[in-house]
Amino acid sequence: MADLPETLEDWQQTIDSYKTPMDIVWQFSYAISDDKLARLYKRSKQMQWNADEYLDWDIELDPSKPIVEQASGLLKIPLFAKMSQAQRDQFTAHSTAQLLSQFLHGEQGALMTAAALTHAVEDYDAKLFGATQTMDEARHVEVYERYINKLSIVYPLSPWLKKLIDMTLQSGSPAKMMCGMNMVVEGLALGAFHNMHKTTTCPLLKKLTEGVLADEARHVGFGNIYFSSIIKKLHPDDREDVAQFAFEAIKLQVDAQGGPDGKGPREPNPGFLMVLENCNIDPQDFFKAFLESGAGGAFTAKLPPGHIHSFKDLMMPALVRAGAITDRTRALFEAEGIPVHDSLAVLRSMEDVSTGAVAGEIQEDDDLLPNVEAARESSV
Repeated sequence: MADLPETLEDWQQTIDSYKTPMDIVWQFSYAISDDKLARLYKRSKQMQWNADEYLDWDIELDPSKPIVEQASGLLKIPLFAKMSQAQRDQFTAHSTAQLLSQFLHGEQGALMTAAALTHAVEDYDAKLFGATQTMDEARHVEVYERYINKLSIVYPLSPWLKKLIDMTLQSGSPAKMMCGMNMVVEGLALGAFHNMHKTTTCPLLKKLTEGVLADEARHVGFGNIYFSSIIKKLHPDDREDVAQFAFEAIKLQVDAQGGPDGKGPREPNPGFLMVLENCNIDPQDFFKAFLESGAGGAFTAKLPPGHIHSFKDLMMPALVRAGAITDRTRALFEAEGIPVHDSLAVLRSMEDVSTGAVAGEIQEDDDLLPNVEAARESSV
């Protein structure tokens, strides 16, 4: 694998190529093995949407308004009070583009993963769904690239996320690949998409997120159904191997965010450094002001009512339910201070809503997940 480039220009010209050990599996039994997968595939066919028709690309983007919550939250740092409105708007545009670029690159990783899974899984109905997910991911790459370039420029992929996707693609195992993408990466994305849909003031991004959110809910549902079924069939030693992969994937993410409490050393984010450079903001001034503002840890921070905590509410409970966290790896999580959340209340509420969601028909903000906070309170 190529080293990550240092400049934006070099990044845009980079092609990273490597071989993966994934098998090709022919399947000559065309019988449906799982009615849930069959229904999920049927819904996937019904819920396809065309970005050219579904989205109004003529909508003007206004960086003076909080496009996404993360960028608007950073503007509350006192450092920005000394800046002009034009500088703050520039930072909003570029920091939003940098955040959305992670979704763009992640969707390309999901595109490659879904395609690999389609030819590697043994079950006919899983292959059918994998093909529809591949189309979904291609559409997501398209819409994020168009939106980001309308707003600003595409920024590089975060090193930890690239490492996670690379280790997923190179795992050589459908179970590990689904663990890395459908359970970890897409669990992280699903929560982020929900929170973004709830808070964005941009009508174009809001509707774009509606379509992506409906698709991703199906992908996570597929992971929960199919990943759970294949992990149960594994030899105990192979199951432990998958559980070890899940631990390493979660630890990679936690370490990149400064540990469970967010107070440890964070992995440098070259894309965000490029944002500061493009906005003429001194990195030392920014990070000093950021630390003085008292930012909390990504895995312990309390979210506003109605928001989803991807790690606590979706990712970890899904891994526990599927059997991807064993007694042995639970001890590893405990030794690293990483909480193993196992309440399924919010995850189930998300699944209940996702079964009826279709692109363009997702309910308004306050009704999107009406029972998320109640579910969270009941699990305490």
